[in-house]
Amino acid sequence: MKLCRFELHAGRICPGVLVDDATVLDLSSEVENLTCLLEAADLRSRVGALIKQGLPRHALSAVRLLAPVEHQEVWAAGVTYLRSKKARMEESDFSATAYDKVYAAARPELFFKSLPEKVAGPDDTVGIRADAQWSVPEPELALVINSRGELVGFTIGNDMSSRDLEGENLLYLPQAKIYEHSCALGPCITVATSETEARTWTIRLTITRNGQPVFQGETAVSQIKRGFTELVDYLYRSQRFPHGVILLTGTGIVPPDDFTLRPNDQTAISISGVGTLTNVVATV
Repeated sequence: MKLCRFELHAGRICPGVLVDDATVLDLSSEVENLTCLLEAADLRSRVGALIKQGLPRHALSAVRLLAPVEHQEVWAAGVTYLRSKKARMEESDFSATAYDKVYAAARPELFFKSLPEKVAGPDDTVGIRADAQWSVPEPELALVINSRGELVGFTIGNDMSSRDLEGENLLYLPQAKIYEHSCALGPCITVATSETEARTWTIRLTITRNGQPVFQGETAVSQIKRGFTELVDYLYRSQRFPHGVILLTGTGIVPPDDFTLRPNDQTAISISGVGTLTNVVATV
């Protein structure tokens, strides 16, 4: 089951279910918004019942998919893949010891990433900072968690990052990670899926420039060191998320050190159990 948000016409935003690659089921007559569904006591049964009701359907070509986030904050976990740890250590001698220690520590690195209104959706713009020299996308599996701390679904996240700023000093991480158009989510939320199944998925990144691929990479969700329940537990310690939260789980795909994004590049992140999130790069 794949839930989504879409704009139908005249700014009307609807919750929906992706029936297939060409059709979306309109739930707006039965459900106020996507968050209401994610808060349901039995999400699988609720969505299953809605699908059987014969609700209106629209061609995907006639609607615009939006980021599947409404009031949820977006947070992120860092250094969860061995490849990510090595890359973070290589980019900065100053910070290398800290990244090495957090990879092995009991407590994960967790940080705030974006307010919901700042999140880019499918085909929207993602940004590279004008004052950065080394910018990369970070393709990540994102956990969708409700207000009760229950993992209810998965989506795709793009955690845009300025590696030179972070490498200069780890205290610059907020500036390297949190800026205009620095986070994208979509195109949908896969629900009624276990962590066991999600760990069989593959994550792929393709960066295209002037119509030609300039970088391609692949990793497996199974390579994430920490369990999803562990990450959720730490995130909810001494925290409250009345609308739920979305948690990016880190990246295992790192472009080479001599690569940086340029304006008009296109990023395409695919996760086998979710779909593909495509965005266009611009300087901000």
